[in-house]
Amino acid sequence: MAEFIEPGPICDTAGIREAVCIHTRKIFDSCRDKDCVEDLRLYPTASSQAVIDRAISLKAGQAELLYAYIDVEPVGFNRGFFTVDVRYFYRVTADAFVGAARPVSICGLAVFDKRAILFGSEGSAKVFTSNSREKALDEQRLMSTNLPIAVVNSVDPIILSMRLSDPCDMPPSCGCSEGGEVPAGIAACFPDELNMGGEGRRVYVTLGQFSIIRLERDSQLLIPAYDYCMPNKECSGGKEEDPCAIFRQVQFPTEEFFPPNTIATPEGYQETKNCCG
Repeated sequence: MAEFIEPGPICDTAGIREAVCIHTRKIFDSCRDKDCVEDLRLYPTASSQAVIDRAISLKAGQAELLYAYIDVEPVGFNRGFFTVDVRYFYRVTADAFVGAARPVSICGLAVFDKRAILFGSEGSAKVFTSNSREKALDEQRLMSTNLPIAVVNSVDPIILSMRLSDPCDMPPSCGCSEGGEVPAGIAACFPDELNMGGEGRRVYVTLGQFSIIRLERDSQLLIPAYDYCMPNKECSGGKEEDPCAIFRQVQFPTEEFFPPNTIATPEGYQETKNCCG
């Protein structure tokens, strides 16, 4: 076992001045995933549903991750482990082709549920803090639960495919049930009311989702400190600068006007060429 070091000045040739005790969140467990989510039902807006009912085909647009609802619960049969349930809400856009006319833009909501089981350690201490609250007379915050904190990092998904379907003409696992209640904040992200019922033609979308999920707990850690953080940059903005003088400092974007003379060789190209040759 390593020798215990107390907070305070230490001798080190690497420039470390002292060991300091800080309060931060320690990551106990994490995982990453690359989900291919097949045949998610798209709940279009009312105006988009009218277009979908007359559409011949669809061209996928973009998918935007609006929000991720996270719930953490302990695993009863395995102490120290927790389930992390994540519900992703997406806004999906596409172009619908109706006859020979120009394509019409449509949008709708897609929902994906994901679960992960991670180690979050145990804790039985009751946590109180004296941080002030808004519209309160500097009262203590209520006691916080001792569950670990789940953090989800995700990027906007990639639309892999999109298809039209008649009512109830779907994979057996999907059934023909109608959508549930949509949170008000999510519904406000769409121009008009969402069609959550079972009437009309349906759209199913397949998404590629990258995500990282981790469990954290508040911890006190002993770390080496080099010195205090002193900014080197001076604060600017006290006087207006000549916009033409700033523009003259911008380099002429030659590459925007002419194609490149060379293209960088992709990594692993020679290995791939040797294997395939």
